[in-house]
Amino acid sequence: MTKHSPYNITVNVETQYIEQESRPEQNFYVFAYHITIKNIGSVAVKLLTRHWIITDSNGRVQEVKGDGVIGEQPYLKPGKSFNYSSGTMLETPVGTMEGSYQMLADDGQHFDAEIPPFVLAVPNMLH
Repeated sequence: MTKHSPYNITVNVETQYIEQESRPEQNFYVFAYHITIKNIGSVAVKLLTRHWIITDSNGRVQEVKGDGVIGEQPYLKPGKSFNYSSGTMLETPVGTMEGSYQMLADDGQHFDAEIPPFVLAVPNMLH
């Protein structure tokens, strides 16, 4: 989407390794992610569904699809944002996530808001 599109959603992500819930000796790594979805377009939108692609450093891919996020389908007027936190598990200490939110604008237009790839990594694993 271009900056001048009436349908313009930004997605910002912060990640956190959850050491106390992870078991590296069993190849079980838990990560939290904190997401801010902001409507910088000119039309109000509703987040209908999500589609995640989660890839670990062994190349194992998990796809997650479902309604809304954390049990909600947030409605975002222009200039408004929605924050939520969730998590995932990997079998490796490093991985990536990316995907999209499927949105419905008030004018009836369906579109995807892209979630750019981001890295999940145990601290000090990447240099």
